[in-house]
Amino acid sequence: AYEECLSATSTCDAPWYVVPADDKENARLIISRIILDTFKALKMHYPTTDAKRRQELLSIRKQLSKQD
Repeated sequence: AYEECLSATSTCDAPWYVVPADDKENARLIISRIILDTFKALKMHYPTTDAKRRQELLSIRKQLSKQD
């Protein structure tokens, strides 16, 4: 019954993973690998900025630092 449920609800965008939970160390390792692979597949990167925007951000950072 659970196999049918997983098959019917798992999608490419929201997959289900069956992870054995009787060994917590290995379960956490498996989950960590899934998360790492998912993040790598996103191909994330920092946004690019021009020199003017960097100066604005530095100014804002200085103002925020003074408030502490």
